[in-house]
Formats: sequence, C-alpha cells, structure tokens
Amino acid sequence: MLRGFTTISYYAQDLEAAKAWYTELLGIEPYFEVPGGYVEFRVGDYQHELGIVQGDWAPHDLNAAPGGVKTYWHVDDLDATMERLLAMGAKEYEPKTVRGEGFVTASFLDPFGNILAVMYNQHYLDTLASFGKGA
Repeated sequence: MLRGFTTISYYAQDLEAAKAWYTELLGIEPYFEVPGGYVEFRVGDYQHELGIVQGDWAPHDLNAAPGGVKTYWHVDDLDATMERLLAMGAKEYEPKTVRGEGFVTASFLDPFGNILAVMYNQHYLDTLASFGKGA
C-alpha cells in the first residue's frame, strides 16, 4: 500500500528566508517554485521532494508547536550533520540517540519551526546497495 514517500512539506511564514536557508543547507537551488507560495527541492539518492510551503497556507497554527510530522533523512555522518545544522541556526529538539546497532537519530527545529530529523540508518544503506547504488 505505502510504496515510499513522494514529498515532505514544511511550512514557513518567511518563504524566501526558508528557501535561502534550505538552499544553503542542501547546496542546491529549488527545481520548482510557485512565487509567494511554494518551493521544492529534489534531494537524495532517489531525488525525493522537499517542499517548503508559505505559512499562511498551513492547516494549523505555526506558532502552537513544531510543525508537521517527523520524517528522518538518512545521513552518512550524523555528527557532522548535527554540527552543520547547529552552525546554521537550527536548535536541538531531540538529542543524538542510539536506537540500536546501525540506527542513530537526532532532530532539530529549523529556523521556521519545523522538525528536521536526521538519522544514520544501516537499513537505508543496505537497501541502496541492493539496488546496485553502493553505500
């Protein structure tokens, strides 16, 4: 039934600031934009979509709590990723936590109030290798 995620959407009241922040974090420009409302990046091994949506379009109060669901992005070097996020102004939300052998997580609040969760995930690497994409 669920075959994989297509787009992760975060909300930001200041869409241009969020676009600039994520452009710097990811090292790429968005590939799609709706002026004043939405920007989208293609990221990762499978070119998953990360969408940033104008905060006025959010179905919830952005000031009530961190926004959205928590989706973990695999990273090869969790410590370096954590350092970069903190250097760019993200705030620790959940500390680095070992969940089991080969599974370590951490999460941050981006400057726009979204939870940005990162994870070293051995299963991700094993799956990638099974498709002949290497680790």
